[in-house]
Amino acid sequence: MGFYDGIFGMPLLINGQTIDDSAIDQEFSAIKAHYESLSSISCCERDDEFRGYAKENITFRALLTQEAERTIPEPSDEEVYRAFQKLKDEHGGSDQFYANMGLVPDQDELIRDDLRLNLKVESLREKTCSALATPTEEECRSFYDQNIEQYSEEEEVRASHIFKSVRKTEERETIFKNLCEVRQKLVGGADFNQLACKHSDKPEEEIDLGFFKRGELMDEFEIVTFSMQTGEISPIFATPHGFHLAKVTERKTGSPKPFKSVRENIEAEIIAQRQDAKLQKLVDELKKSAKVEYIEPEEPINSQDHN
Repeated sequence: MGFYDGIFGMPLLINGQTIDDSAIDQEFSAIKAHYESLSSISCCERDDEFRGYAKENITFRALLTQEAERTIPEPSDEEVYRAFQKLKDEHGGSDQFYANMGLVPDQDELIRDDLRLNLKVESLREKTCSALATPTEEECRSFYDQNIEQYSEEEEVRASHIFKSVRKTEERETIFKNLCEVRQKLVGGADFNQLACKHSDKPEEEIDLGFFKRGELMDEFEIVTFSMQTGEISPIFATPHGFHLAKVTERKTGSPKPFKSVRENIEAEIIAQRQDAKLQKLVDELKKSAKVEYIEPEEPINSQDHN
């Protein structure tokens, strides 16, 4: 049995503070959505791992918040007021703020209480990280060299395509056979644009798709075209809209951006990593004396037991 097996569905108690299951579920969903966006998981294969991350993240924030409440002075009413006004401005005004957040003005006192706590946590973060050194030029250059892919232009492909819509199931075989004949002509050297104008269901101006990056077109289309060489004719492939034939006409490789153009971003990234490490060190110290418990839910009483 793994470390996290058997603790799901149990309320989390951190130094006497109860964390609802709903908060853990929300954190879990955010973590899983992040990994799904990276296409690194499918379905539920890593759910146990992600629920473990969710509990760790919530424990981190709870201990940091408790330490802020214990050690940081209360912010002034003026500071809370300015924070509230800034929050409203970020949402486009007072009315839009309440609409976006699903709140009403009667809840302002609760909102101000949350803002007071947020200001204390932010003060603790600043206090903890105040002595961090600014990255040197050498450190920034080294980070750039070690993470060059992160600071490269995205690869781009330019492609033209022939599209045939499939409106009826019985048409699929005929359309596919016709496209096979078209593909044979293309592989034999026929002009792609001429055949596309003759056979595609798209107008002539939509045959050339221009340059596109990953994430801009349908997954099925990108999987095929980004795997092709310039001048290559694709196999016939299907999308939810119909059948396609594609030809890659140009490619732009993802060349590195100049160091000077990303220098500020690199410095900010290094600082953020150092801040995270400093805060993690603080929380690790707090964990040594913290009491973190998983409370088993009480079993419902069976009325027959009292008969």
